[in-house]
Amino acid sequence: MNTAMKNITLSLATILVVSAAAIGAASAEETITLGTVGSGSALNWPLLVALDKGFFEKNNVKIDLVSAPSSAAVQQQVAAGSVDMGSGGLVDPIRAIDKGAAISIIRIEAKAAPYALYVKPEIADYAALKGKTIMVGGAKDITRIYLERMAAPNGLNKGDYDLIYAGATSARFAALQSGAVDGALISAPFNFQAETAGMKNLGVTVDYVKDFPFTGYAVNVDWAKDHKPAIQGFLTGYSQAVTWLADPANRDEAVNVLIKDISAKPDDAQKTYDFFKSLDIYDPEGTVDKAGLGKLLDIMKGLGDLEGSADPDRFYNATILAKD
Repeated sequence: MNTAMKNITLSLATILVVSAAAIGAASAEETITLGTVGSGSALNWPLLVALDKGFFEKNNVKIDLVSAPSSAAVQQQVAAGSVDMGSGGLVDPIRAIDKGAAISIIRIEAKAAPYALYVKPEIADYAALKGKTIMVGGAKDITRIYLERMAAPNGLNKGDYDLIYAGATSARFAALQSGAVDGALISAPFNFQAETAGMKNLGVTVDYVKDFPFTGYAVNVDWAKDHKPAIQGFLTGYSQAVTWLADPANRDEAVNVLIKDISAKPDDAQKTYDFFKSLDIYDPEGTVDKAGLGKLLDIMKGLGDLEGSADPDRFYNATILAKD
């Protein structure tokens, strides 16, 4: 081989090596540290599916889960930069942003809340809860808003009952089951366990609250500025999981994900799938609806829970999701 041919061969080899390196860099998997409430919840089903089915990896994202005792605690970690992103009740990132935290809502998780108010068997109705103790997620948790929305039309007002708090549904169910509280707002699959244990259902949240979204994802704004591809990868993988979860053909496999990841009982997991399906709580796109968000903000403002403006643009920064 002459010198000219050798130089051409070497040049082509160099180009191939550089191109391969560039492709590898472009498709490099990035890790997102994600905060969630407790050790696992059926509400995070699309997240669990995305992890189990590899939807995030297919979009060049790896998720490192970090648990916190409550939704408020998750948002504190997001604001502090201890985690990049977090899920939970929307009231918590809203409050954090109102106080000046550099975070932003980026996606709606659940459009509706699959809670039910379960009480001890001897409690006949809402009136019988006067002077009793009810457990919700926190003093300013979204579950408290739900409880008040359910109680007021049934003649039970604030001050008629005592409140204590636990951020995770599993903890609230345990407190009710042990007799430590008289009632608790519980989501699936623990509501089915409550029924099996003989607890009485006084009503479901969706019958009283239909005008604003329930949970969502928020991101640390400073982190987000330099990690837009990772955010887009997360959102795409998550939406793929919601679409997969909604397909009845995937019911059995989806049920097995819940059994495996949160130790749900098979029968409860099956009932939870059907319950969530009937509520249509997950949105494949998860777009932040400013009208719905605005309704929640107005409610919080009316409760004296917001100091600043209730303009939705304060809490949802669309530029974070805009492609450069």
